[in-house]
Formats: sequence, C-alpha cells, structure tokens
Amino acid sequence: MVPRVVVLPFATCLYDDPVQVKVEGLSALQAVTLRASLEDETGELFQSFAYYKADSNGELDLTSAASLGGSYSGVEPMGLLWSLETKTPFKRLAKRNVLTPFQVAYEVYEGHGRVTGQLLGRCVSERWFLAEGVRRIPVREGRLKATLFLPPGLGPFPGLIDLYGSGGGLVEYRASLLASRGFATLALAYLGFEELPALPEFLDLDYFGEAVEFLQKQQQVAASAIGILGISKGANMALALAALWPGIKAAVSISGTGFNSFTPLRAKGITIPAFPYNLEKMKVADGAVDFYEIMGDPRDPAALESRIPVEKSSTKFLFLSGQDDRNWKSECYCQETVQHLQQNGRHVEFYCYPGAGHLLEPPYLPLCCASFHKPLGLVMLWGGKQREHAKAQEDAWQRIQNFFRQHLQESSIKSYL
Repeated sequence: MVPRVVVLPFATCLYDDPVQVKVEGLSALQAVTLRASLEDETGELFQSFAYYKADSNGELDLTSAASLGGSYSGVEPMGLLWSLETKTPFKRLAKRNVLTPFQVAYEVYEGHGRVTGQLLGRCVSERWFLAEGVRRIPVREGRLKATLFLPPGLGPFPGLIDLYGSGGGLVEYRASLLASRGFATLALAYLGFEELPALPEFLDLDYFGEAVEFLQKQQQVAASAIGILGISKGANMALALAALWPGIKAAVSISGTGFNSFTPLRAKGITIPAFPYNLEKMKVADGAVDFYEIMGDPRDPAALESRIPVEKSSTKFLFLSGQDDRNWKSECYCQETVQHLQQNGRHVEFYCYPGAGHLLEPPYLPLCCASFHKPLGLVMLWGGKQREHAKAQEDAWQRIQNFFRQHLQESSIKSYL
C-alpha cells in the first residue's frame, strides 16, 4: 500500500479549525519525519518537522501519537502548525489578503531527519480566514478607513469593532475569522494607513465613535449588541471607547493596560495624557528592543492621570494577558485595572496565561517572539514560550467568542423585550 497523508474532517477549512492529520499505508513501527510548510504572501517559507513512529498497523494519527523530537515533542495534534518557523529573523506570519487561503503542505519522509529521507506521501490543506458566504465590504465613509465583514444571511448579527496595535495598517484576518463565526465585524484602521499618520500627535476618540455609529446603522447588525475587541494599543482604545462612548455592551482587552499608552487621547472635551515612560530603561536583547521596564508604577499619581475611566461604564469587560509579555507589564497593569473595576461593582473577567507573550492571536498561528515595528523602526520583543503560547491562543479564542455571544446576545434580547 502506498503511504498517504490525509487531513480530516476536511483538507479545506478555516484557519482556526482543529484538524486530524493522519498517515496511512506505512510499515508497522516505521520511523518517519512529518513536515508542514507554507509560503506567506511575500514568498517567505515557514516550516516545521517532527519525528514519529507508525503503530503496529502502519498508521500514524497525530491526535494520539507522540512526536519523538523535532519542532516539538509529545502528543500535539496541531503542533505542526503552531511550531512553524522561518529562517528569516524577526518574521511574523500574518495574513494580508483574506480572500485567499494559506496552503499548508504536509509531507511524510522516510526515517528521522530534517526531510533528508525519501518522500513517501504529500497532502495540501487550504486554511481560509473567510468562510463561504461572508461578505467583505471596504469602508471609506467620512473619516473611516475600515473593512466590514458580514456573515451570510439577513441577521441581525451582533456587531464587533476589531482594533490592532500601534504597528498600524488595516488588519483584517482576525475580523474575517470572527465574521466567519457569526459576528458582523468591522476591522478599523487608526494608525499608519492611507492618510492616517503612523505617529500622530494625539488620537481622537470621535473617530472610533464614528465607527460605532456606522456599525449600528447597518441593517444586518443588531444596533443594541455592539462589542469591541483590541490588542495592545488597540486594547487601550477599546477600553476608552467602552468607557466614554455610549452603546458598547462588551469589551475585550488583549495585552492591554487599562491606562492610555504612549499617545495622548482626546475624548469628550478632555485629554487623557500618555502613561509616563522612561526610554532610558529600554534594553536590547538578542537584537530586539525590550520595553518591559520603561513604564512606571500604575499607582503613582502621574500614572493615575492616564487611567482610562472604565469605572464610569456599564460595559462588561474581559481582560486577557500573558505572563511572559515582554512589551510591557500587561499582567500587572491588568490586575490593577481589574481590581479598580471590581471595587466599582463592574462586571470584569481576567485570565493571565503562564508562558504566553504579548501577541495573542487566533489559534494555530505560530508564536512571534519579536518582529519589526515599522512606525518606530525597531525590532520589538514580544515574549512568549512556544507551546504555552499556542495553548493560550486556543483558550483565549474560545473565551473571546463565548464572552461576546453571552453578553451581546443578552443585550439584544433585553432590547427586544
């Protein structure tokens, strides 16, 4: 029997779908190497490999078989994806065009070695960020620079605004996945895109408010069920919008601080200053800049002036952070903000993941410990340990969806009644 690689239940799936990778037709207890590889849109090759032995029937199932070494070890059904690496330093795997899939090649080779043996079998899996029927609609209305993703059907769907960090641009892949899971999602650019400056003198909350109003006007969106999700600087903006703009029912902060970071924010006739920081405390580790120590104590009076006034909001909050975040002390700042919310009787949930870094992404995207930050012109250290970070991403992704489904659905039902 000729060996073959199969991906179940389907070789074509969404990127956040877990799959079962199997090899059939091997000899009993045969030693093999499995490799996964994909090219991103720039032509950069990412790959991983793991050593296995077939069972007594000549089959290999990654949901039960343990890797004996390579990019990871042990039973890791999705290990070939989350351990993908490239030889180019500081390269981050991110999807630029959500209208096309990542094509992942799974290959099985004879023996244990970095694909030096005979190629025995091969399978290509298409992993999409956009489900069939989801509509992608570019938005250039007023000042808005965004993309709206609408699930198939008439709705109304719970609405989300999705914000990425200070690296800028219009990032769509998380929003498109959320729309594929039933949320009408607006991916919003606010830095370094088209005429939006990468390093503005200040940020204007009214711009983000325009996004809320735009989303509420869409016929397919439940206007009373709007949530907001942000990571890093985007998390701070998500909290500010939830605190100071009406209509936000649920907010998720990923690796945020609860304080306004780096850029002053103008909101409702006031200016929230940037959290105090000292660049002299910046360190360089393995060619990457470590910002971990530059921000001060959140309890200092000067720092308290930059606190985002979340206690004024009836919004439900979910905070997610990693204990190995090297960009800033997100666990420390999150805990202070969570305690502040609890003291004011607000609904707040908080999960901090051991070994996880700053860039908590949708599941199975590989850990990026450091990458080039274009606006700053620096390689930034993000932190994280590979296996722990991968597990955190899986858990966080489910918590985010469950949190929004629970609280946005509640808001929609109350509005209807």
